[in-house]
Amino acid sequence: MLQQVLPDSRARAAARQSTVLKGIGTALPPHILPQDDVLAHARRLLAPKYPFFEKLVPAFENAGVDKRYSVMPLEWFNDEHGWADRGTAYMQGATALFIKAATDALNTAGLVADQVDTIVTISSTGIATPTLEAQAFKTMGFRRDVHRVPVFGLGCAGGVSGLAIARRLAAADPGSTVLMVAVETCSLSFRSDRLQKADVIATVLFGDGAAAAVIGSGTGETGEVTLHEGHEHLFPDTLPIMGWDVDDTGLGVIFDRSIPGFVTDEFRPAIETMLSEADMSIDQIDRFVCHPGGAKVVEAIEGTMGLASGALDAERSVLRDFGNMSAPTALFVLQRVLAAGQTGKLALCALGPGFTASMMPLTVAP
Repeated sequence: MLQQVLPDSRARAAARQSTVLKGIGTALPPHILPQDDVLAHARRLLAPKYPFFEKLVPAFENAGVDKRYSVMPLEWFNDEHGWADRGTAYMQGATALFIKAATDALNTAGLVADQVDTIVTISSTGIATPTLEAQAFKTMGFRRDVHRVPVFGLGCAGGVSGLAIARRLAAADPGSTVLMVAVETCSLSFRSDRLQKADVIATVLFGDGAAAAVIGSGTGETGEVTLHEGHEHLFPDTLPIMGWDVDDTGLGVIFDRSIPGFVTDEFRPAIETMLSEADMSIDQIDRFVCHPGGAKVVEAIEGTMGLASGALDAERSVLRDFGNMSAPTALFVLQRVLAAGQTGKLALCALGPGFTASMMPLTVAP
C-alpha cells in the first residue's frame, strides 16, 4: 500500500508545481564600440573597396544603435582573419561571456553551479568542441554528472527557443534545475573581403553578449515568472532570408533586405497561430517582449501587432545600448521589462534563421 501512495503523492505534488524563471543574468565583453567609431573604422576599411559604401552611411546613422560591445578591440579588425584566428577569439571570448552570464543568473536565483542538473548552451557564431559549458566547467564548478545540451544554428531566435528547450527539460524532471546560456560573438564574423551589402549591414547592427536563465519548479507565489510551453513556426521556402555562408575565411552573414516586409506580412499570423496552440489569443497578452532585430524590424512588429508607436521601448533601449547580439538579445529585453515591474501575461518572441518565429508565453504573478 505504501508503495502505491508515495508515487501518487509525488505525482500530485508535481502537478501543483509550475516551471518558473528563477533568475536572469547578462554579460558583455570588455571592448565598447561607439557607433561613430565603428562608422569611421568601417569607412577606412571598406570605402576603398566598396563603391556603394557611402550610400549605406545613413544605415549607421539611423540604425538605432549608439554603441555595442566586442570580444576584440576595434584595432583587431584592421587585419584579415581566417578560421583559426576567429576560432581562437570565439573560444576565449565566448567562454568568458558564458561564465559571467551564468554566474550572474545563478547569483540572482540564489543558487550555485553544483546545484545545476542540466545546461543548455545556445550559440551560432563560432564552433567549440568540447562545447562552451565544458570549457567553463572547472571555473564554474559544475557537477561531474551534469547533463549537457549544446545547440547550434538557431541564430536570433536562439534565446527564445533555447529557453523553451530548457523549460521542457525542467518540466519533464520536476525539482531539477536547468541553466540555459545563450552566447554570441557576432563581431567576429566581420568581413572586409566580400562585396556584399549584408556584410556592411551586419557591421551596422551586430554586437557581442551573453544571457543566461535559471529554470526550475515553483508554486505560483507572488512575483514568480511562470514559463509556459514554447512554440515555433517554420516558414516554408525561406532558407535564403537569414543564416551563414561558410567558406575558407569564416562565416559570412546572410541578412536579406526583405526581413522588415516579411515581418509586416507574416509575423502576426504566426504569433496568432502559436498563441492559439497555447489556448491564448493576442488580446490576452499584456506585453509582447520581442527580439529587436533592427530599428525597422521593431517598427514593423509594432505596426503589424497593432501596438502604439514606441510601445516596444525596452526593445529600442536594448538595441541602442548593445546592438543586435543575436540569441541573447531577447533575454536582455525580458530582463528590462521585468525590472520595470511588468506583470500579467507576456509573450516572448523572436525571429531567426529557418526562417522561424519562436514564441513563449509567460505569466508574471503580481
